[in-house]
Amino acid sequence: MDDIKEMENKIAYNKFNIIDMPKLQSPFKRVTNEQGRYVVTPEIDPDYAWVFTDPEVQAVEKLDGTNVSILINDAKVKRIFNRTAELDFFCGSPIIECLLHSAEKNYLPKEDGQWFGEAIGEKIQSNPLKIKQRLWIPFTRAIHTLSYHSWHKYPKTFDNISSWFKNYLFSLAHKKYAEKDTKIMAEGIVFTSLNQPFKMCKLRRNMFDWYT
Repeated sequence: MDDIKEMENKIAYNKFNIIDMPKLQSPFKRVTNEQGRYVVTPEIDPDYAWVFTDPEVQAVEKLDGTNVSILINDAKVKRIFNRTAELDFFCGSPIIECLLHSAEKNYLPKEDGQWFGEAIGEKIQSNPLKIKQRLWIPFTRAIHTLSYHSWHKYPKTFDNISSWFKNYLFSLAHKKYAEKDTKIMAEGIVFTSLNQPFKMCKLRRNMFDWYT
């Protein structure tokens, strides 16, 4: 019986096809400018025209941390990945503490599958959002708590979007999890649709030619 149980556990452990978070493209076409930077142009990539036309599009803050996914099986966290590198629970990485704090806040998904999110906070990259508590924010949560509702309130012209990203795109995560009386610019936005949540693209501030 022990051998059968061990085999069942191995099957459950490996039945998921683990993937890396796919590389997201820009909704605007990009070119290399005179300074050698790969920047966006006003021309919309036809593959991502839905960003500007779909009324169900969500403009979600692109968190400046590190990509982490967890594998849930039987309502338990079975495996942890930083991109494609699997992390052991006792590895000493600050990512583990991010997950523990998020579990305490009831942020972790309950359904089986591989769930992607961003680890943020102290000792995660350079912690540009100045968040003291380490957290793992699943993308499914970010869609509902870190979306810019103003996306559908103004004309979606290139100049408007460029001005917004340059002057007014303040981090919602910083406002929510850090000091309330300060403002920090967000890294950018991930666009997705409530109709098709696996359809995504991104736009970062450093993709514009004015960025220094």
